[in-house]
Amino acid sequence: MEHSIKKRIEDVRKALQEEKLDALMVLVEQNRRYLSGYTGEDTQFDETAGVLFITANHLILATDSRYQLQAQNEAPSYEVICYKKGLEKEMSGIVDRLNIRTLGFESVRLSFSQYQKILRELDAHQHLQTDLVASENIVEKLRMVKEQHEIQAVKDALTMAENVFYELIEHLKPGMTEKEVSWQMEKRMREKGADALSFPTIVASGPNSALPHAIPTNRRIKEGEPVLFDWGVKLNGYCSDISRTVILGRPDDHFKKVFQTVYEAQQKAIEAMKPGMTGKEVDKVARSLIDDTEFKGKFSHGLGHGTGLAVHEAPRLSPLKEDMLEPGMVFTVEPGIYIPDWGGIRLENMVVMRDDGAEVLNESDPAFYLLKG
Repeated sequence: MEHSIKKRIEDVRKALQEEKLDALMVLVEQNRRYLSGYTGEDTQFDETAGVLFITANHLILATDSRYQLQAQNEAPSYEVICYKKGLEKEMSGIVDRLNIRTLGFESVRLSFSQYQKILRELDAHQHLQTDLVASENIVEKLRMVKEQHEIQAVKDALTMAENVFYELIEHLKPGMTEKEVSWQMEKRMREKGADALSFPTIVASGPNSALPHAIPTNRRIKEGEPVLFDWGVKLNGYCSDISRTVILGRPDDHFKKVFQTVYEAQQKAIEAMKPGMTGKEVDKVARSLIDDTEFKGKFSHGLGHGTGLAVHEAPRLSPLKEDMLEPGMVFTVEPGIYIPDWGGIRLENMVVMRDDGAEVLNESDPAFYLLKG
């Protein structure tokens, strides 16, 4: 792992030269972990467990006393600075000591309020001539292509998530509420050793399944209606993400038709994937298949997204994105059809792009229970 971190830091330093920056201030939690090994988590948007400062010759991890020992243990490549009065008050000393004239910051994470406080602090020291430069995707670009141990970490998290589902599905029965089933899944995931959930578990039945990001309710699951699950675990820092749709009892012809359309769209997209294709091109394969049926316009979101230290990251498979697929990228493939007042069906697998196409990481087929007859 230490070798990986050193290589990642060197890649960031090359990017700093290209961007003509003296330093990069890393605020995004996943980027911080990727570049240092430090696992401190930000509890909410306006709180931080620490900030990295990377220059051509220095590595600093600034944090507060709650995380100081953890940072020293987990990030041996970095000098750990413990600030007493907040990051903003520590900034002038760090900038002065490292002679930083152009400081890149991750604009996706720094709030306008924090930005103003940092500016005021730097302006208060008139001898400092430091420009703050908004930067985007310097680290995220590196995270897009996974190392083999990262791919294995995602697969381990996915296997755990799948095992929980196939244990639970044997006990699913009419009358259970969406909240009850969601809690059973979450409980089993934590009992199996998950660090956390990748995101709040979705269990949506009947008409609720027409909401792609439904929140579990007290609605009781009924026989003969779609039940959509979307869940994942975080294990050793890496996330999994998977969706399945099932039905209690015998599926009718309408359910079979919707399910088969979604299933075929997913399989065709996976079969079509090759390095060099864009996310937009792959999305079109699945979307065109659905739009050539009576369900035109019922696929309302992008086909997929990268998954790693964050559950949603680049690349994106979407009509709006031109992200180019490369070997080593890990992402989801999740077409869906959503019909108001009836419900929805979404099937989501995770794949890794290889030199000759996509390799599915899931151990089971999305149509497992239909295929069993």
